[in-house]
Amino acid sequence: MNGMTNTILIVDDEPSNRETLISILEPEGYLLAVAENGYQAIEQAKAMQPDVILLDIMMPGMDGFEVCRTIRKEEQLAEVPILFLTALDDRHSLLKGLASGADDFITKPFDRHELRARLKNITRLNRYHKLLEERRQLQQAHQNLLDAYDATIVGWSRAMDLRDKETEGHTQRVTQLALELAEAYGLRGEPLTHIRRGALLHDIGKLGIPDHILLKPSSLDESEWEFMRQHPQLAYDMLFPIAYLHPALDIPYCHHEKWDGTGYPRGLKGEEIPLPARLFAVVDVWDALTSDRPYRPAWSAEKALAYIREQSGKHFDPEIVDLFHRMMLGKSFSFDSR
Repeated sequence: MNGMTNTILIVDDEPSNRETLISILEPEGYLLAVAENGYQAIEQAKAMQPDVILLDIMMPGMDGFEVCRTIRKEEQLAEVPILFLTALDDRHSLLKGLASGADDFITKPFDRHELRARLKNITRLNRYHKLLEERRQLQQAHQNLLDAYDATIVGWSRAMDLRDKETEGHTQRVTQLALELAEAYGLRGEPLTHIRRGALLHDIGKLGIPDHILLKPSSLDESEWEFMRQHPQLAYDMLFPIAYLHPALDIPYCHHEKWDGTGYPRGLKGEEIPLPARLFAVVDVWDALTSDRPYRPAWSAEKALAYIREQSGKHFDPEIVDLFHRMMLGKSFSFDSR
């Protein structure tokens, strides 16, 4: 018996040949179907999608060569293994059969042991091919789903930027810079994917902040700041139910924590703060300082970098500040490197 039930379509116009094949294969546990001519064979094949077709060559009306060529033109049947059943053993017929799309030949009269061995091998290979194809399709479906998720994330981030005109473009800029800094730190592969998603979603919690606070053109008072400081927790509450975003939560939840423990929402200190959030905190402040705001013009790159260095060990991880400093010196800014 096979480990899996394979379906064999037997195509032969001679009843005695069909009966012989059935007697040989039925004890092997195959699910068998028969067709008496080429037209029946094509209809049967379309209907049942067999694992293997045993196809006689010499048949009236439509011979095996034509049946094979027709089947190979059907998208759903193009990969089904076809074994020709033939009393022909001349080279011309064998080459014509291969050109028609046959995979193998079984010569009449049948040697039952050879037939069983050939079928066992070809069904094993066909099953392996199907498993590979199913895996490829599953991987493609998974990738398509991730692409759709990521497109949704980008849409959310753009919606956030559009809501707050003052910071339009901020999310795209800090996402790119965060990835550059993470790569400079030595991160590769999947961690970068999570950093990208976290950076795109870093301010998603501000969707829960009322407009009169978020869009206030002047400085916030203490009660308003208290409300604003809730946005990392709001981001966590919004995103945590989405399982595939769990590895990306560090940035939305923790990017306002500070190295000295004076940040929010949890007052984490030092390496208690997840690495992605420590990396992102630097680029987030950098972009905020070097962008125009209603209450102040953009700082120069040199002034912003000096401030970030001054905050080393206070707001920021000193190691990351040093790395950021070296990275920015390599960019097209005119810095005094002293």
